[in-house]
Amino acid sequence: MPDHLEFRRSRDVDAVRQTILDLHVEVRGDFGLLSRPFNSIERFDERLLAYAQRPGWETVVARAPGGEPVGFCFGTPLAPNTGWWSSMTTPLPDGYTTETGSRTLAFQEICVRKPWRGRSVAQRLHDELLTGHHEERVTLLVDPGAGGGKVKAVYENWGYREVGRQQPFEDSPQFAVMMRPLQRGRTDTAQR
Repeated sequence: MPDHLEFRRSRDVDAVRQTILDLHVEVRGDFGLLSRPFNSIERFDERLLAYAQRPGWETVVARAPGGEPVGFCFGTPLAPNTGWWSSMTTPLPDGYTTETGSRTLAFQEICVRKPWRGRSVAQRLHDELLTGHHEERVTLLVDPGAGGGKVKAVYENWGYREVGRQQPFEDSPQFAVMMRPLQRGRTDTAQR
């Protein structure tokens, strides 16, 4: 039952790295994505370690009774010198990409094992990561074609709106950049 899941937060990548890598291989393998260089275990591990070195990086791992991991997510506040906005292919309004270290939380990854999909585990992971954060807004990247557009639609259902496109890595897809206020119902400084 999803109600009995335990959500464990961590800022120690060494304590959760193998669990995250194992889940990445299983979940991305389910979708046939591991053969793409960007989604290979090596490239994912490079990104994981790079993100985890940034101030404020945090992960949440969901575990079933007995400790079996069922999913994870992680994110990092965007620092003033962030490269997050540097690969935008669509222009954004003046000041939109100005970061302070406390303005925007980047929601960087989420994976949920197949037996647990469709049971609100992904949204619970997402919400757990956002809990306790005080940034104004949260952003994420999504391949707009993933799942025939269904993945993007899930994020839209969670309150995100597309603000532009970017391709942050040479071997990555062109992502839709999505944004929403960190707290739902908050005055919207996050949207264009």
